[in-house]
Amino acid sequence: MHQLQEKRRDPVLDAWLRRACRRGRQAQRVLAPLMPARGYFPDFLTPAAASGGLECGIEAVLCTPRHQLRAEVTLLSVRNPLPTWARALADGETGTLHQLGKALRQYHDSVLAPAWQDIASRIEADRLHRTRTQCSIDTEAMLRTFAPLLRWQRPVLAADYPVDRDVHLQGRGLLLVPSYFCRNTPVALLNEGLPPVLVYPARTGRPPPPSAAGSRLAPLLGHTRAAVLQTLHEPRTTSELARHAGVSLSSASEHATVLRKAGLITSTRERHRVRHTLTPLGVDLLAGRA
Repeated sequence: MHQLQEKRRDPVLDAWLRRACRRGRQAQRVLAPLMPARGYFPDFLTPAAASGGLECGIEAVLCTPRHQLRAEVTLLSVRNPLPTWARALADGETGTLHQLGKALRQYHDSVLAPAWQDIASRIEADRLHRTRTQCSIDTEAMLRTFAPLLRWQRPVLAADYPVDRDVHLQGRGLLLVPSYFCRNTPVALLNEGLPPVLVYPARTGRPPPPSAAGSRLAPLLGHTRAAVLQTLHEPRTTSELARHAGVSLSSASEHATVLRKAGLITSTRERHRVRHTLTPLGVDLLAGRA
């Protein structure tokens, strides 16, 4: 919903946006006031129970305690004009809640479901990359794969965020959620009494075809280094990097060192191997995004 309201369209989501804007307009009109593109939006719209699937999530929204509905809708109204029915929603009026549930279901069916295969594949690729690192090395190595978006400095995980804020886990776990739609900075729940969640942009997948990216980057990086960078459209070990880029093992290692120092890739040791991965900056450079 935030992306549909953005004036500056993200090229990564461009194809999805063109389709989505033609669908589910009625549901979008209902939901848009509750989900402004900037600033606060209610925590009750992203319940933890949604991990059990769409219907579990909608049921959790409909069962939100009245005191939470009232507090969060009131907070939303401070900086956002709300429709008249928002008062009934804040009071937990049954009919209004069911209309909200209907809109959420219609929105999913018309806007998200047609693109779900692409969404799910990108999320799964991100999750596989993180969990493989965590299982083969440890959790701290996994946290370092988020650089430069997230910065792990034991015992603090730091992130660029619209407001200056500290979240103390106090022994609770942190749920890291890869998002197809989250673009620039991570998103966290406002209510610190809820289970801690951090939503972050999922890895954006493959860059443009090598010919397009290579022609732009070769004069800047040199043909070989540009080829090495392009080869990392998916994580590779140094030997895999050498084989796919057509260079020697020592040359691949040297180029990876330069690209890592430039902030374009990260390198994670996995026992006797080193695996190289594009950073968000490296992905954007290959895609030609500012």
